[in-house]
Amino acid sequence: MSALDALALLRPWWFLAIPVVVLLALRAASRSAPLGDWARAVDPALMAHLARTGAVLGGRRQANLAAALAAGLIALALTGPAVERADARTFRNLDETVIVVDLSRSVAEGGHLQGVRQAAAAVAEAAGTRAVSLVVYAGDAYLAASPTTDRDSLGTTLFALDADTVPDRGSHPERGLALARRTLAEANVVSADVVLISDGDGIGEAATREARAIAGQGWRLQALFVPADKPLPSNAPKPDRAALDALARAGGGTTADIAAPGPVLDAVGAGLAQHLAAGGYGVLAYADLGRWLLLIAALPALLLFRRSA
Repeated sequence: MSALDALALLRPWWFLAIPVVVLLALRAASRSAPLGDWARAVDPALMAHLARTGAVLGGRRQANLAAALAAGLIALALTGPAVERADARTFRNLDETVIVVDLSRSVAEGGHLQGVRQAAAAVAEAAGTRAVSLVVYAGDAYLAASPTTDRDSLGTTLFALDADTVPDRGSHPERGLALARRTLAEANVVSADVVLISDGDGIGEAATREARAIAGQGWRLQALFVPADKPLPSNAPKPDRAALDALARAGGGTTADIAAPGPVLDAVGAGLAQHLAAGGYGVLAYADLGRWLLLIAALPALLLFRRSA
């Protein structure tokens, strides 16, 4: 990994100030003469006489350059160039992942239950050393695994999931999302990914409210779509990818298929420092180098105070 890859910008919008500084510096340099605009305002013969008698002292174009350099360095400092702290992983308990698995009839009988298990296991692996919990739902929702970093134990639970795991018939994703939100809130988690693995059945206004509540906490709702692999009974709900896409957007996340979960795995697998920074806790994850740039900016600024003999 290169040195540039290790850098992050905590306040990148300050980059917009740098072109403004450059334009102002160019304008000042093109308009300024050693005596500023006085040379254009005073009769040339009088100005020449004043200069010969020492009544006026010429300015310095270098002052414009020093001011522009100082302003540019200050703007660069305000962008917040930073490097990840070596002890950032100490705060991994502040960043968790909750996997919410739909075990309703349409998923359990759709022929992709094994793919659901594998997708959930992939999400757990993508979470790295962060704690992962498991929520399952159909007609009601249950916490199948409390937050844990033991991937072997979680894997055993995942591969035991089947159509009979949740005894309640129906499909209520809002209950699974509500339980995931409560689990994170009780643990005082700062940054989190809630990953819903579902075929989109049962998504309505209640589920959308839960997705927005998750996003309102600074967490993200990702979604993995489960297509039907075989014909469903005539009275079984049909998969609804559009509803799942809309739900993920409401939760500030993305959607992918369980057969190609890359975008969701990338989001879950983003570095701990990135997650904490996204949650407004960048100071825990990054060491801001901007203060050192401010000290460097003071050097050209000092030139503006230099007095001539």
